[in-house]
Amino acid sequence: MKIIVTGGAGFIGSNFVIHMVNKYPEHEIINLDLLTYAGNLENLKCVENAPNYKFVKGDIADRKFVFELFEAEKPDVIVNFAAESHVDRSIKDPESFVRTNVMGTTTLLDACREYGIKRFHQVSTDEVYGDLPLDRPDLFFTEETPLHTSSPYSSSKASADLFVMAYHRTFGIPVTISRCSNNYGPYQFPEKLIPLIISRALADEELPVYGTGENVRDWLHVADHCEAIDLILQNGRVGEVYNIGGHNERTNLEVVKTILRTLGKPESLIKYVTDRPGHDQRYAIDPTKMETELGWKPQYVFDTGMAQTIQWYLDNKEWWEHIISGEYNNYFERMYGDRL
Repeated sequence: MKIIVTGGAGFIGSNFVIHMVNKYPEHEIINLDLLTYAGNLENLKCVENAPNYKFVKGDIADRKFVFELFEAEKPDVIVNFAAESHVDRSIKDPESFVRTNVMGTTTLLDACREYGIKRFHQVSTDEVYGDLPLDRPDLFFTEETPLHTSSPYSSSKASADLFVMAYHRTFGIPVTISRCSNNYGPYQFPEKLIPLIISRALADEELPVYGTGENVRDWLHVADHCEAIDLILQNGRVGEVYNIGGHNERTNLEVVKTILRTLGKPESLIKYVTDRPGHDQRYAIDPTKMETELGWKPQYVFDTGMAQTIQWYLDNKEWWEHIISGEYNNYFERMYGDRL
């Protein structure tokens, strides 16, 4: 089995590549990533010399490149993590999100039409459902929840999902889609909430919190997410959407205070800042379909997973300090410069 993982140098993608390379030595895992600002090959040091792993640098929206790659590799499975994913960046530059998240996805789907594929899996987000009110804790996103986006980011992901399902219906491409809640764990880019708060708290810097910090997110450990996608590839029904949630709802303020308590830092570091435009109030996923059809359940509870995650960032300061300094951008040249 030959599997192309797009965006495999990003946070979730790199965790998935490591999971697949180690679990399935008989499969060939090809990591396709453009290495934009959030792509970091240092995430993959532990597998970079594995015999069943290969890295390819390229752009999923570059039609000529993608078709040549499919022609050369003839992959069996595509797992599409490649995406611009930061909401704040999408507000400043929507066009780049359309290019990567929509046009990149359709380019991959066109290549699947041309060369054939056993499975195309689209990694999406619960943000395509919009948000839920804070005063209705009984409401959850299901796979039947209508798409109702709030940001250019979520709109681009919802559009990609619609194209994926349209290619399945119109052209018979065997597809699946997963929509996950907020991920946390090792190798998350430092602009995201949890690593941002950890790194700034360790430096005794102010911790920016949007609005009053009451926005609620359902937190999913990245290892649980990778296991869920693995199960969908094995046993998921073609043409279906699967929601992946962690059963770990917390307000943003609770997350920040948890980190501060763990690090022994004062809450006086918290600085409330002007809220993000269109900021979603609450995300909460009902993962019943994953649990009943595929037997999946998250293994991490929030307190245990957060404690392990914080410890990982303490043990790997050099990794995120490289990113903050920009040094990680040089890793590709050091690792691959003489191989090209």
